[in-house]
Amino acid sequence: MHSNEQTLEKFYSAFARLDSDTMAQCYAADASFDDEVFSLRGHEQVTGMWHMLCDATKAKGHDVWKLQYSGIHADTDSGQAHWEADYRFSATGRMVHNIIDGRFSFTPQGLIATHRDRFDFWAWSRQALGTPGLLLGWTPFLRSKVCATAAANLQKYLAGRQQKGH
Repeated sequence: MHSNEQTLEKFYSAFARLDSDTMAQCYAADASFDDEVFSLRGHEQVTGMWHMLCDATKAKGHDVWKLQYSGIHADTDSGQAHWEADYRFSATGRMVHNIIDGRFSFTPQGLIATHRDRFDFWAWSRQALGTPGLLLGWTPFLRSKVCATAAANLQKYLAGRQQKGH
Protein backbone atom coordinates (compact mmCIF):
# COMPACT_ATOMS: atom_id res chain seq x y z
CA MET A 1 0.00 0.00 0.00
CA HIS A 2 1.38 3.40 -1.01
CA SER A 3 2.01 5.79 1.88
CA ASN A 4 -0.56 8.24 0.45
CA GLU A 5 -3.15 5.44 0.54
CA GLN A 6 -2.23 5.06 4.22
CA THR A 7 -2.92 8.79 4.68
CA LEU A 8 -6.39 8.37 3.15
CA GLU A 9 -7.05 5.25 5.22
CA LYS A 10 -6.04 7.18 8.37
CA PHE A 11 -8.29 10.08 7.36
CA TYR A 12 -11.43 8.03 6.65
CA SER A 13 -11.03 5.65 9.58
CA ALA A 14 -10.75 8.73 11.84
CA PHE A 15 -13.78 10.28 10.13
CA ALA A 16 -15.79 7.11 10.78
CA ARG A 17 -14.95 7.60 14.50
CA LEU A 18 -15.64 11.38 14.28
CA ASP A 19 -12.01 11.93 15.33
CA SER A 20 -11.42 15.35 13.78
CA ASP A 21 -8.04 15.80 15.52
CA THR A 22 -6.61 12.80 13.65
CA MET A 23 -8.28 13.96 10.41
CA ALA A 24 -6.57 17.35 10.82
CA GLN A 25 -3.16 15.66 11.00
CA CYS A 26 -3.64 14.48 7.41
CA TYR A 27 -3.71 17.98 5.85
CA ALA A 28 -0.85 20.23 4.77
CA ALA A 29 -0.59 23.75 6.19
CA ASP A 30 -1.72 25.29 2.90
CA ALA A 31 -4.34 22.66 2.07
CA SER A 32 -7.47 23.46 0.09
CA PHE A 33 -10.89 21.81 0.16
CA ASP A 34 -13.81 22.19 -2.21
CA ASP A 35 -17.18 20.52 -2.42
CA GLU A 36 -20.71 21.54 -3.37
CA VAL A 37 -21.03 23.72 -0.24
CA PHE A 38 -17.56 24.75 0.96
CA SER A 39 -14.54 26.32 -0.74
CA LEU A 40 -11.81 26.53 1.89
CA ARG A 41 -8.16 27.54 1.91
CA GLY A 42 -5.56 26.85 4.56
CA HIS A 43 -5.28 24.35 7.38
CA GLU A 44 -7.41 26.37 9.81
CA GLN A 45 -10.42 26.59 7.50
CA VAL A 46 -10.20 23.06 6.12
CA THR A 47 -9.70 21.31 9.44
CA GLY A 48 -12.07 23.73 11.17
CA MET A 49 -14.85 22.49 8.88
CA TRP A 50 -14.17 18.88 9.88
CA HIS A 51 -14.04 19.83 13.58
CA MET A 52 -17.37 21.66 13.21
CA LEU A 53 -19.07 18.81 11.34
CA CYS A 54 -17.77 16.14 13.72
CA ASP A 55 -18.75 18.19 16.79
CA ALA A 56 -22.25 18.79 15.39
CA THR A 57 -22.68 15.09 14.66
CA LYS A 58 -21.47 14.10 18.13
CA ALA A 59 -23.90 16.60 19.68
CA LYS A 60 -27.01 15.90 17.61
CA GLY A 61 -26.65 12.67 15.72
CA HIS A 62 -24.01 10.32 17.07
CA ASP A 63 -26.69 7.64 17.46
CA VAL A 64 -27.32 7.45 13.69
CA TRP A 65 -23.86 8.34 12.32
CA LYS A 66 -22.38 5.83 9.89
CA LEU A 67 -19.56 6.28 7.39
CA GLN A 68 -18.43 3.67 4.91
CA TYR A 69 -15.54 4.18 2.52
CA SER A 70 -14.04 2.20 -0.32
CA GLY A 71 -12.03 2.54 -3.50
CA ILE A 72 -9.03 4.14 -1.83
CA HIS A 73 -6.24 4.45 -4.33
CA ALA A 74 -3.26 6.79 -4.30
CA ASP A 75 0.15 7.20 -5.82
CA THR A 76 2.89 9.80 -5.34
CA ASP A 77 0.82 12.69 -6.68
CA SER A 78 -2.88 11.97 -6.45
CA GLY A 79 -5.54 9.79 -4.91
CA GLN A 80 -9.22 9.02 -4.75
CA ALA A 81 -11.80 7.54 -2.44
CA HIS A 82 -15.51 6.81 -2.43
CA TRP A 83 -17.47 7.35 0.75
CA GLU A 84 -21.05 7.25 1.91
CA ALA A 85 -22.33 8.91 5.05
CA ASP A 86 -25.58 8.44 6.93
CA TYR A 87 -26.29 11.23 9.40
CA ARG A 88 -28.84 13.59 10.87
CA PHE A 89 -28.51 17.06 9.32
CA SER A 90 -28.17 19.26 12.39
CA ALA A 91 -30.07 22.28 10.99
CA THR A 92 -33.29 20.33 10.26
CA GLY A 93 -32.94 17.02 12.09
CA ARG A 94 -33.63 15.20 8.81
CA MET A 95 -31.79 12.00 7.89
CA VAL A 96 -29.35 12.12 4.98
CA HIS A 97 -27.57 9.42 3.00
CA ASN A 98 -24.88 11.21 0.99
CA ILE A 99 -22.74 9.54 -1.67
CA ILE A 100 -19.41 11.27 -2.26
CA ASP A 101 -16.36 10.78 -4.46
CA GLY A 102 -13.15 12.43 -3.29
CA ARG A 103 -10.07 13.38 -5.29
CA PHE A 104 -6.80 14.35 -3.65
CA SER A 105 -3.32 15.62 -4.30
CA PHE A 106 -0.46 15.21 -1.86
CA THR A 107 2.63 17.02 -0.68
CA PRO A 108 6.02 15.26 -0.88
CA GLN A 109 5.60 14.67 2.88
CA GLY A 110 2.43 12.62 2.28
CA LEU A 111 -0.08 15.20 3.51
CA ILE A 112 -3.26 16.14 1.67
CA ALA A 113 -2.64 19.29 -0.38
CA THR A 114 -5.95 19.46 -2.23
CA HIS A 115 -9.20 17.67 -1.49
CA ARG A 116 -12.22 17.86 -3.81
CA ASP A 117 -15.43 16.05 -2.88
CA ARG A 118 -18.27 15.70 -5.38
CA PHE A 119 -21.85 14.77 -4.62
CA ASP A 120 -25.32 15.37 -6.03
CA PHE A 121 -26.39 18.63 -4.36
CA TRP A 122 -30.04 18.27 -5.37
CA ALA A 123 -30.22 14.74 -3.92
CA TRP A 124 -28.57 16.01 -0.73
CA SER A 125 -30.87 19.06 -0.47
CA ARG A 126 -34.02 16.96 -0.90
CA GLN A 127 -32.97 14.82 2.05
CA ALA A 128 -31.48 17.52 4.27
CA LEU A 129 -34.01 20.31 3.63
CA GLY A 130 -37.19 18.47 2.64
CA THR A 131 -39.68 20.33 0.44
CA PRO A 132 -37.51 23.44 -0.11
CA GLY A 133 -34.69 21.16 -1.29
CA LEU A 134 -37.05 19.23 -3.54
CA LEU A 135 -38.45 22.36 -5.14
CA LEU A 136 -35.34 24.56 -5.20
CA GLY A 137 -32.35 22.25 -4.77
CA TRP A 138 -31.48 22.42 -8.45
CA THR A 139 -31.40 26.24 -8.44
CA PRO A 140 -28.33 28.44 -7.98
CA PHE A 141 -30.40 30.43 -5.46
CA LEU A 142 -30.69 27.59 -2.94
CA ARG A 143 -27.10 26.46 -3.48
CA SER A 144 -25.88 30.03 -2.83
CA LYS A 145 -28.02 30.27 0.31
CA VAL A 146 -26.72 26.96 1.66
CA CYS A 147 -23.11 27.95 0.87
CA ALA A 148 -23.51 31.34 2.57
CA THR A 149 -25.08 29.79 5.66
CA ALA A 150 -22.35 27.13 5.87
CA ALA A 151 -19.61 29.76 5.50
CA ALA A 152 -21.17 31.91 8.24
CA ASN A 153 -21.52 28.89 10.54
CA LEU A 154 -17.87 27.98 9.97
CA GLN A 155 -16.67 31.53 10.71
CA LYS A 156 -18.71 31.56 13.93
CA TYR A 157 -17.36 28.14 14.89
CA LEU A 158 -13.74 29.14 14.18
CA ALA A 159 -14.14 32.34 16.23
CA GLY A 160 -15.41 30.26 19.14
CA ARG A 161 -12.47 27.87 18.86
CA GLN A 162 -10.03 30.81 18.91
CA GLN A 163 -11.64 32.15 22.06
CA LYS A 164 -11.17 28.73 23.67
CA GLY A 165 -7.52 28.69 22.63
CA HIS A 166 -7.67 25.95 19.96
